[in-house]
Amino acid sequence: MTVEARTATPQTAGRPVTGMRGKLWIAFVLQIAAISVATLLSVYGSWIVLRDVLVQRALAEEAAHYWDRYARDPAAQLPDTYNMRGYLAPPGTDGDVPARLGSLAPGYHAIDIADSNDLVYVSDGPGGRLYLVFKQEQVDKLALWFGFVPLTAVLGVIYFATWLTYRISRRAISPVIWLANQVRNFDPKRPDLDALRPANLPSDADGDVRVLATSIHGFASRLEHFVERERNFTRDASHELRTPLTVVKVAADVLAEEEGLSPFATRSVERVRRAVRDMEALIESFLILARETDVGLPEEDFVVNLIAAEELEKAQAMVTGKPVVLQLVEEAQFALHAPTRVLAVMLSNLLRNACLYTESGSVVVTVGANFVSVRDTGPGMPADELARAFEPFYRGGRGGPRGHGIGLTIVRRLSERFGWPVTLDSAPGVGTTATIRFPSPQPV
Repeated sequence: MTVEARTATPQTAGRPVTGMRGKLWIAFVLQIAAISVATLLSVYGSWIVLRDVLVQRALAEEAAHYWDRYARDPAAQLPDTYNMRGYLAPPGTDGDVPARLGSLAPGYHAIDIADSNDLVYVSDGPGGRLYLVFKQEQVDKLALWFGFVPLTAVLGVIYFATWLTYRISRRAISPVIWLANQVRNFDPKRPDLDALRPANLPSDADGDVRVLATSIHGFASRLEHFVERERNFTRDASHELRTPLTVVKVAADVLAEEEGLSPFATRSVERVRRAVRDMEALIESFLILARETDVGLPEEDFVVNLIAAEELEKAQAMVTGKPVVLQLVEEAQFALHAPTRVLAVMLSNLLRNACLYTESGSVVVTVGANFVSVRDTGPGMPADELARAFEPFYRGGRGGPRGHGIGLTIVRRLSERFGWPVTLDSAPGVGTTATIRFPSPQPV
């Protein structure tokens, strides 16, 4: 494909002009328009000066010259040339002055005489009133041949030079646009480095474009290595971190079934089990967030109510020994098409946060038509703490045991990743309500 084929018109099929070609086209059009307007105004101004200044001054000087001759010789001949003719009306008579001129007062007048647009200058002198009639059509012809005709030629040269410059400029930026399209279509998950090789540039690409292409190709190569390292890390971390946690979890479950454990040992085993559950949730959250786009989990249709019920049941162990009631309120049912573990991780972190800070009362999970909320009766947060609740490692000044300060941060990042807005409402002494909204719920 040649460069000319790639650089088609910047505006086709009624689409607006965009991109570098479009901006270049607009710049040249504006330049041509500005030059044309400036040239037309200059020629028009010259014509006005020629007609209204030079001609009028010439008529005034001609009248003054005639009166000087008349003072020396009252029989001096009136001006009579190809472009101008004079008439004299002696005092008290009209002489041979045409009727249409007799009523004119001293000064300049533009009148039509015999289908001719003429300029008349009237002046009084010792011999009466002098009328000088100048044919303006001669001025118009001068303006045409010495103004508008050269103007047309000059504009033609300007238009051709501008068009030629535009074509050359468009050819110059075509390799850059080609390179931009290749970068735009580059997918880091399935990189095609061959498409960005400098050797694939159009033949008319200059040295600067080839330097740019080489830099982009090197950046894409490093990016491919980073993506591969990310995949290896998430794969290895998923296996290497979960395996020992599974061993600890199984061992804790076995110990919990042992008979004859002291109350202290029972409490210790339960703390280990809770820590393992928390660690599993954190690891899963971090592994999801570690991937830039692909979370590594299958998307499927699932009912949100079921996920909420499962997570609420898992959270029951976190309020063991505390007068806290966990409750699920189902105002509606709806489904989503997404990875189920993402919503489970979000609800798990919200429930963990609510159970951690609620010493008595209730934690209520409500499923509405397009939202899921977690409301607790904990100490609540003042406005300054609420504004910073989603900041990493911020734990505020609420009473009770403190968490790691990353649970709400994980929830916010997952909500931004999947387009599920999350909000917090809280007040001291009232409690906190966290709400996740889903823009596209599927009815069940």
